[in-house]
Amino acid sequence: MGDIKEIEPKWYVIHTYSGYENMVQDNLYKFAEKNGLQDQIIEVQVPMEDAIEEKNGKRKVVQRKKFPCYVLVKLRYTDSLWHSIVNTRGVTGFVGPAGRISPLSDEEIRRMRLEKVNVDIKINVGDKVKIISGPLEGFVGDVIAIDSLNQKCRVNVTMFGRITPVDVEFDQIDII
Repeated sequence: MGDIKEIEPKWYVIHTYSGYENMVQDNLYKFAEKNGLQDQIIEVQVPMEDAIEEKNGKRKVVQRKKFPCYVLVKLRYTDSLWHSIVNTRGVTGFVGPAGRISPLSDEEIRRMRLEKVNVDIKINVGDKVKIISGPLEGFVGDVIAIDSLNQKCRVNVTMFGRITPVDVEFDQIDII
């Protein structure tokens, strides 16, 4: 087999025991560092999302695991690396059809927002947009501010009878 750097890194999903996601992430980074495999294990993520929790009548935003029991890893796959990962404490195996390892598709990577994609969009303050992904999918509103550097804009949407400004990324909107 040729040089490992010739293998294109891809995103894979690892199944873990409940509550072991962060430990698996730490162990994979430590394993890569200890064995000089940083060029094979590129990135390990436990995707988080903001959720609103209500406790004692008070609402607060908390971080919650987006995919409990799953860790996403970008790596250059080899059989020996597979063996090392599935023998990591807390890992039950890779996710794939019929038990075979299968990388995520480009569409899945985009939907899960694993990699930042620059969107070339011509947008102006005052444009009417439709939110096409995320928790506000389906809402329509007017652009009130644009942050081209971070690929975000602020949009006024009508929610519960009130106009509410929300921040969305360029790849979450379509101009209408």
